[in-house]
Amino acid sequence: MSTVTPPPELGPGAFPRYTFRGHPLTVTRGHPLPLGASRTPGGVNFAIISRPATSVRLVISEPCNPDVFVEIPLGPKYFRTGDHWHVRVDGLPDEFAYGYRVDGPKGNGNRFDPSLVLIDPASRALACGRPWGESGTTHRRSLLTKMTNNRQDDVNPRIAREDTIIYELHVRSFTVDPSSGVRHPGTFAGLIDKIPYLKELGVTAVELLPIDEFDETDCPFVNPLTGERLRNLWGYNTIAYSAPKSAYASNWEGIAPLREFCGMVKQFHIENMEIVLDVVFNHTAEGGEFGPAYHFRGLDNSMYYMLDDHGRYMNFSGCGNTVNSNHPVVRGLLLSCLRNMVAEAGVDGFRFDLASVLGRDRQGRVLVEPPVIESISEDALLTDTKLIAEPWDAAGLYQVGSFPGGPRWSVWNGQYRDDIRRFWRGEPGMISALATRICGSDDLYHGRGPLHSINFITCHDGFTLKDQVSYNHKHNEANGEGNRDGSDGNWSWNCGVEGPTDDPETLALRARQVRNLMTTLLISQGVPMILGGDELLRTQGGNNNAWCQDNPTSWVDWNLVEKNADFLRFTKQIIALRLRHHVLRRRTFFLGDQSCTPDIIWHGTSPCRPDWSDASRAIAFALDGRRSDRDILDRDLYVAMNAHWEPKTFLIPSSPSGRPWRRTVDTALPSPDDACGLDEGPPVALMQAYRVEPRSMIILVSEG
Repeated sequence: MSTVTPPPELGPGAFPRYTFRGHPLTVTRGHPLPLGASRTPGGVNFAIISRPATSVRLVISEPCNPDVFVEIPLGPKYFRTGDHWHVRVDGLPDEFAYGYRVDGPKGNGNRFDPSLVLIDPASRALACGRPWGESGTTHRRSLLTKMTNNRQDDVNPRIAREDTIIYELHVRSFTVDPSSGVRHPGTFAGLIDKIPYLKELGVTAVELLPIDEFDETDCPFVNPLTGERLRNLWGYNTIAYSAPKSAYASNWEGIAPLREFCGMVKQFHIENMEIVLDVVFNHTAEGGEFGPAYHFRGLDNSMYYMLDDHGRYMNFSGCGNTVNSNHPVVRGLLLSCLRNMVAEAGVDGFRFDLASVLGRDRQGRVLVEPPVIESISEDALLTDTKLIAEPWDAAGLYQVGSFPGGPRWSVWNGQYRDDIRRFWRGEPGMISALATRICGSDDLYHGRGPLHSINFITCHDGFTLKDQVSYNHKHNEANGEGNRDGSDGNWSWNCGVEGPTDDPETLALRARQVRNLMTTLLISQGVPMILGGDELLRTQGGNNNAWCQDNPTSWVDWNLVEKNADFLRFTKQIIALRLRHHVLRRRTFFLGDQSCTPDIIWHGTSPCRPDWSDASRAIAFALDGRRSDRDILDRDLYVAMNAHWEPKTFLIPSSPSGRPWRRTVDTALPSPDDACGLDEGPPVALMQAYRVEPRSMIILVSEG
């Protein structure tokens, strides 16, 4: 450790000399911009922001070494410009760790603790990475290294929103099970090995649960059934924005995780697939009143977080604190994180967790035009990225249909999820809602278009598709919270038996129901999102909040590829059906009867006689292939849906263009007749009486 102790204030020419690894360092005033640690010719410039701080010390050390080697005090007279603290250090090695000790006044929301070395909020990587599950004995620090990521030959696919099919997955859970067969289970490299599978499935974009650095050992709960200490698997507890999780890399040391992440993105791009990141800008891992201090809390607590008049954390996130995202400095940091991921790693889009938090001011009031959302929407570097909002927060703000992002944004449509679930479990009065959701939710997104809607039946947060038709109630006992966690509003139906069963009638009904739900999702206007593993009928045993289940409850069992091959084949066929037909991927809402030649025609069991009554549980419609909104001629489609417990006989109308029909889908039939390729199904005659079995649906496609 350097033994030189400089005076708190330094004049020109009075800078002391330091040594690091035996090499002399030269300290000069540096520049207030850019923020973070940036290399200059011959040196490194450091800059952070703290308004109330009275003392800042730059700490430089070996990566993952608990001993401090150099500590440089930054006097406010020469090392501060406005609220920016800055210094330049020449002579540093190519790789080193660093952080800050910060002190200041107590009270008024300040939480300074100069005994701690804080992470730089602008860090792209953290030192002292470790394998998954290992609890570190040293406090993480920022890492600076020389990294070159040549993206000149990496071109983003730029897949149009209407042609996008999103597949949501968790990096670790997707390949960590031994059945995955990948070379590096649970890592970015492991995902690369599964690209051929995803490509064959037909999805176009992979949405990753948070990949920013977090501490999986911070979970306080124990499984009461086994005594096992649980882990924070999902990672919605960010320590460092823009620093990829070290344990998600096959080599967790140094800058290797960032390199591996960038390499993974590039490999997806080569296969014309996109990467969307789930980002958690609503809160951090610093938690509530007694949480740890990693960065914001110790730098400028009242600037980075929303505080009440008593200096206590406002909790609109449900996780102890709320990021003050509309403060100009914080807004700039968040925008910089997004821009770095796009410019350096080539990320194609972002899903914003609890995005409605971004619409609140520092007092928690809801803003009409939130500055941070406008900044993201209008940023020139983010123009081609997909922006997806989870349009609610933990304090009850629900903005499905009213999220302030404008046409640049799509939003998770929770109303779609609930209405489709309720229809297929047989509730009365759902026909009108079903029709509205299938058509893109014009009631919610009028003036924006159907592509504003991210349609989903299941996601990481809730039941899997198989569990949706196997359980009436959540079974979260293993989470250690007395089954109080997780949503009670699942709109699920167990088909008569709770959980696993050998009853053939129940299993057959469940098989129809999962086919119904998957098919409805993929023929609806909007952007569909599939939960990873649903195509394999993965189960979580009724756990609808598996955030802390780092075990086979959450892991994908790749033996299901063979065990449930029929449903995997079915899902591939339905995805292919969507991608073949432009009428299923409109950019604009249907005109319906507003047009002289309707683009969608509603039917009931008799042609042109839909039953919209509360007692109705069956509906049909036809799409005119000549009336897609892209000036591309398509086939006509006819869809009949029967959520009743009795069969319904539908008289098949003529196709809008007068071409003969062929059956493509019948969810009541066994594989492979349940879903056929183009023109592979049998002909269906005009005015034929087609029996649509209980809780099933059919799709007819006109001949070319």
